[in-house]
Amino acid sequence: MKTILITGVAGFIGARIAELLLLDGINVLGIDNFNEYYDPRLKEYRIAQFSNQKGFTLVRADITDSETMNTVFAQSKISAVIHLAGMAGIRYSKEHPLEFERTNIGGTAILLRLMQTHHVPSFVFASSSSVYAGNIPPFTEDMKTDSPSSIYAATKKSAELLISSYHTLFDIHSVILRYFSVYGPQGRPDMSYFRFIRAIDEHRPIHIYGDGTQRRDFTFVDDIAQGTIAALKIDGIHICNLASGGSSHSLNDLIELIESHLKKKAVRIYESNDVSDLPSTLADTTRAQKILRWEPTVQFETGISTTLDWHLAHKGFIQGLRND
Repeated sequence: MKTILITGVAGFIGARIAELLLLDGINVLGIDNFNEYYDPRLKEYRIAQFSNQKGFTLVRADITDSETMNTVFAQSKISAVIHLAGMAGIRYSKEHPLEFERTNIGGTAILLRLMQTHHVPSFVFASSSSVYAGNIPPFTEDMKTDSPSSIYAATKKSAELLISSYHTLFDIHSVILRYFSVYGPQGRPDMSYFRFIRAIDEHRPIHIYGDGTQRRDFTFVDDIAQGTIAALKIDGIHICNLASGGSSHSLNDLIELIESHLKKKAVRIYESNDVSDLPSTLADTTRAQKILRWEPTVQFETGISTTLDWHLAHKGFIQGLRND
């Protein structure tokens, strides 16, 4: 029986991947430190959806704790690692650069070293569309990505380079997935769509950085999860975009959809744009379609509607979460 190690298993994407793997009868060994970047009660909620399922084991640990992580690898027969754990947030990285470097680069280095030591053959890594700063969309995987505009993007690119080195030196099969603006139920509270839904529903102003015309290739979490699982079957080393790939939508489009669904008008406060933010993202997903045999299936309007339905059904729980 295969055992897949998922770092960041209590995170938005990690929890969904774990659920799908368990449904397929695959054992999941989950690692998460349940940190305070956002309210950990949301992480506990996600884990509770499948924590009692057969085949799931949870270890509460930090990936930068090399001694604990070595024990985890030594005591488990791990088939592959899906590495999702890390510090997120472009603006937050500007204020906490050392934490991002320690976790996103150092944590990745620890995992790769342990994979080499314990002969774990396959690695799937969650990178980010943020590495494409300075390029004109649609973004393709062969574009130059050596001029990151944020510390967050710099740490993701650094991790990509580490992974490439370990593949060359130790033949660890690796797929680097560049995620594009992932959204959906149970999402991260710092993401724009989550903040907008909550604020508009609670009749509070929303804060928009820039004029709202910046565009994103929003990608539904189930599509991201399926693409990540597909990457487990791939040998060699590859970089693939995971995105809707068909179109991008502005923040104003997103806000209007939320307003229409909630039948409430947003009170908008526009603030200066952050230079770290990309003005527009749009992915070419041809490589993912060819290598992973993967295509996104959830349209933006459908995904936002599903997300809003979850928010409304769990309004009491969401209102009780810490509102940073």
